[in-house]
Amino acid sequence: MVAALPARHRGDMVTAVRHLGPHWYASVMGTAIVATAGVALPVHLPGLRTICAGVWLLSLALLLVLLCARALHWHHHADQARAHLLDPGAAPFYGCLAMALLAVGGGALTVGRYWIGTTAAVALDTVLFTAGTAVGLAAAVAVPYLMAVRQHAEPRQATPVWLLPLVAPMVSAALGPLLVPYLPAGQPRETLLLACFAMFGLSLLATLVMLPLVFARIVTGGPLPLALTPALFLVLGPLGQSTTAVGKFADVAPGVVPAPYSQGFGVLAVLYGVPVMGFALLWLGLATAHVVRARRHGMRFSMTWWAFTFPVGTCVTGAESLARHTGLVVYDWLATGLYVALVAAWATAAVHTARGVVSGALLAGPRPVPVVLRPATARTTSGAVR
Repeated sequence: MVAALPARHRGDMVTAVRHLGPHWYASVMGTAIVATAGVALPVHLPGLRTICAGVWLLSLALLLVLLCARALHWHHHADQARAHLLDPGAAPFYGCLAMALLAVGGGALTVGRYWIGTTAAVALDTVLFTAGTAVGLAAAVAVPYLMAVRQHAEPRQATPVWLLPLVAPMVSAALGPLLVPYLPAGQPRETLLLACFAMFGLSLLATLVMLPLVFARIVTGGPLPLALTPALFLVLGPLGQSTTAVGKFADVAPGVVPAPYSQGFGVLAVLYGVPVMGFALLWLGLATAHVVRARRHGMRFSMTWWAFTFPVGTCVTGAESLARHTGLVVYDWLATGLYVALVAAWATAAVHTARGVVSGALLAGPRPVPVVLRPATARTTSGAVR
């Protein structure tokens, strides 16, 4: 397709993707979660399912476009791609590729099937779940390894971005149970469910190791740079997604794993989900306070604003899960309120991103960082966060 374009347009396209880093997949994740969270809301509005299906189709289109653009990036700008891998500020965003694949795949079963049919939805989710899980597990190992042996990351450089490759297996854990009913009964179903539970543990324990570094950096090192401040919302991702995951385990466990383990998943959904959602709300307040401060100090739009979408969306799905398993109306209201905030954040980020792409500002090279910044907040070598 690219080869069929006139030479001038091919050259323009190749140039445009030079600075297209893996962080752009966050726009796919943020769009897909609007659809999947919306279709499960306790509030049934006329046309909501159709709107969510349309939003999911948009996320699928964005994923295809970005996969092609990133392939061009790797083919024509291998030097820049290698720079991303060796940059502690850019390499963690490879977790976004995995989560984008998983989010669109999960959306195929939850909302896309109303448009493309169940058979096509299962097939699409199977492909995207398999690919996303493989990429996510590889990133969860490779990125921390590169940070240790090649990138020489320091504690003072810690940001919530470091959590991204560790959260990807949690997304697999939360979305894998959707495929369980479509597998043959017996060991295939139980194997997938317990594999998802294993990825839940993998991601949770890795997050518990990394999160203290991030929290200590914020408390002892001062506020993050203005452009990175929205990244504080990324901490909500493992919190909301893990709450969603345990709820999904409880939904599909009966008949898949023997008693008393099936009942145990139901207990876990509440005993784990309630306190973790409480901490998520605490972090939401803290992160919001930092963002308000940064906005007052002149924070402008950057691609980090997409951090306001997917992490908040996982809290919506987590609250929806708690509403199902506790029967408490308060979680219905929490899910609805967070979803309103999610839609507002998505619309804002989407409009600014579209303007930036049309103007070329978001595809241009990174701007120099003022020398007054602290050493810990210097610009990354690849300029992934702009």
